[in-house]
Amino acid sequence: MSLPVVAIIGRPNVGKSTLVNRLAGVQDAIVHDEPGVTRDRTYRSAFWEDREFVIVDTGGLVFNDDTEFLPLIREQAMLALSEASAAIFVVDGQSGLTAADETIADWLRQQPVPVLLAVNKCESSEQGLTQAIEFWELGLGEPFPVSGIHGSGTGELLDALITYIVPAEEIPQTEEIKVAIVGRPNVGKSSLLNAFVGENRSIVSPISGTTRDAIDMLVERNGKTYRLIDTAGIRKKKNVEYGPEFFGINRAFKAIRRADVVLLVIDAVDGITEQDQKLAGRIDEEGRACVIVINKWDAVEKDSYTIYEFERNFKGRLNFIDWAETIFVSAQTGQRVEKILDLVNTAAEQHKRRVTTAVINEVLQEAISWVSPPTTRQGRQGKIYYGTQVSSQPPAIALFVNDPKRFNDNYRRYIEGQFRKQLGFTGTPVRLFWRGKKVREMEAGSRSNRATRV
Repeated sequence: MSLPVVAIIGRPNVGKSTLVNRLAGVQDAIVHDEPGVTRDRTYRSAFWEDREFVIVDTGGLVFNDDTEFLPLIREQAMLALSEASAAIFVVDGQSGLTAADETIADWLRQQPVPVLLAVNKCESSEQGLTQAIEFWELGLGEPFPVSGIHGSGTGELLDALITYIVPAEEIPQTEEIKVAIVGRPNVGKSSLLNAFVGENRSIVSPISGTTRDAIDMLVERNGKTYRLIDTAGIRKKKNVEYGPEFFGINRAFKAIRRADVVLLVIDAVDGITEQDQKLAGRIDEEGRACVIVINKWDAVEKDSYTIYEFERNFKGRLNFIDWAETIFVSAQTGQRVEKILDLVNTAAEQHKRRVTTAVINEVLQEAISWVSPPTTRQGRQGKIYYGTQVSSQPPAIALFVNDPKRFNDNYRRYIEGQFRKQLGFTGTPVRLFWRGKKVREMEAGSRSNRATRV
């Protein structure tokens, strides 16, 4: 579902992200007492009455300074306006009207998008109207005194906003695949997102740490909708100071948790590092489907054996996610970037796949016929009675056995390997739960007790 977009515009440190959190009803946007924390444009879902929309938080606009990221931040704000149904211009009621506010207002009046004026930091309802009065001079209509911290005045602002928003029932429904792009700093995550989108959706810079928040973007390909989530580069914990980077990394971990498929981006020049291994472990722990993207492949000096040597090294160091498919790309040149989505489609499909109990037990019987369960020194052999899939995303299969302790790690890996060989499950982890006889008897007794009480 492609929702209407509302762009949040303003100079630095007027409380745009705080207001975004309030309007969206979440605490997702990074808020820190430091100008320039928001750089890219970041998207948050919101609703008011019967209207659903997406709020786009943008970096602080500065028109008379071209140092560091400021020109790129302006570009991001302009792109946000280009896709918006309406804009909210945020000013600081405590600081009062500034020359920077007037410059932005002049620019907004030249845009074809309707603009609402929110006078933020009006924590006192009595003084709010007084603080808002001078902003009538901007010529953008009625200024709404609001408090992003306390929420006062936001209802009136939203009442005015939804007059520009299409009702939810008039928006066609589409299913989307959520794809998180994660990796160490400066491996090319934002460049990869921009290559997908075909525009400068994220600020790209050789300075590591440019992306500070999780950035959502909808992309449509061949009738499918993908929500691409660019994230902050994840460094070693000991190197991260409390502040914007700390919050950005937490957002990246949350992005992994809410994704259907994670693209783990690895720098082909640097090779696989310890931090890449930790990220892969995090993806596996969260039970997310995964595609491993080896970026900057164009920068590697190659011969006919290079790719095979790299794959051998990768499989050895990331053996715990050997179920993930790998693709070698260049985000800068666009080489094989579009093929990533084919792998995403497969991984997403397998991640939510369900297999009937009959098929699972056919695989089990064949596996047991080839390799019998191990026998203890006391001559007691493990027995697998039957298996059934108990959940998906990721696929989880319960195996009912006489005693889980009789099945060593090698045999458990063998059974998982047989499921993958016979059933696929490409690109997704598979959880196997080995449930013993005592567990089943306890569950049966619990059900009996409940029946007796009824």
